[in-house]
Amino acid sequence: MSDGPVTCQVRYTLDLNQLAAFETYARAWIRLINRYGGVHYGYFIPRMSPDVKGASFPGLGYDGPEDVALALFTFPSEKSYQDYREAVATDPECQAMAALVRETKCFTQYERLFLRPVTP
Repeated sequence: MSDGPVTCQVRYTLDLNQLAAFETYARAWIRLINRYGGVHYGYFIPRMSPDVKGASFPGLGYDGPEDVALALFTFPSEKSYQDYREAVATDPECQAMAALVRETKCFTQYERLFLRPVTP
């Protein structure tokens, strides 16, 4: 088991026709993460691109897909993250959100990425 905080970014591929359902899901998971000792930094969903030309680094950057949402949260330790995972497995709100995803298919896939900060 590793020491230090566990920060997780989750990247979702959305069904944009079900964006309202995804927002319901996101609000619930913000509550769940915070309820079980984490800090949720929010969900970020698609919006129209600003009216600017080109990427900051021409030839390297590009605009990403329009059906992607991101979430970012941290737990203070690996143990607290494991405790959260166990607790939400039986949490009624978690189960309701799993049912919402099954019913609406508001996202079609997701990926988790565990991160650590770069220190100055």
